[in-house]
Amino acid sequence: MVILPAVDLIEGQAVRLYQGDYSQKTVFENDPVSVAKRFAEAGAHYIHIVDLDGARTGQTENYDVIRRMIRSSGLKAEVGGGIRSFESVDRYLDAGAERIVLGTKAVTDPGFLQEALELYGDRIAVGADLRDGNVAIRGWMEDSGESGEEFCKRMSAVGLKTLICTDISRDGAMRGTNHQLYRQLMKVCACDLIASGGVSSLEEVIRLKNEGLAGAILGKALYTGAIDLKQAIEVCA
Repeated sequence: MVILPAVDLIEGQAVRLYQGDYSQKTVFENDPVSVAKRFAEAGAHYIHIVDLDGARTGQTENYDVIRRMIRSSGLKAEVGGGIRSFESVDRYLDAGAERIVLGTKAVTDPGFLQEALELYGDRIAVGADLRDGNVAIRGWMEDSGESGEEFCKRMSAVGLKTLICTDISRDGAMRGTNHQLYRQLMKVCACDLIASGGVSSLEEVIRLKNEGLAGAILGKALYTGAIDLKQAIEVCA
């Protein structure tokens, strides 16, 4: 199982939100580039970067800092947050991103997703952010009306390789991982499933690995010291 340490960006700062609420923001680091370098020094090979400003506006708001994070750390980066055009996809790929995570656009525009998969193949991933069982869109501010299970089936049918599933109720809350949710989704999902939201202990990381998840995104637990990144990578090697 792959470990992906996460950096969420607002106005160029590394932050964490509580349950996706922009009004409940904690700034953990003013220099995200140094955070990415620390992840690399701890043995990480990957990094998960989200432009939270872009998630709301649909623009590449934190492009410059993301570009510096990728090029300074040497990590394989997956980048998401407001990527709703091929121009944005190309910008981040040119900046050195390994994989692009589509969210709102993948949910609301199946034609765009299909074309993206044809153009970029496995360099496209999709994020399914779930609140009350349904996929949320536009920076988690709207309910798409589509259930997580139906969305997973749809993504499997179009041949998507990587699906990132976030339980919004657990995100940034340090309440533990929703293992039941991931077990349910794995029954209907043919994609490589990456868990996100609430992973708060090394024991949970090991459990996700044993349950067959392809990856786990670690956020707040790394910043608070609840999980040691080096240890997490070692137990999943």
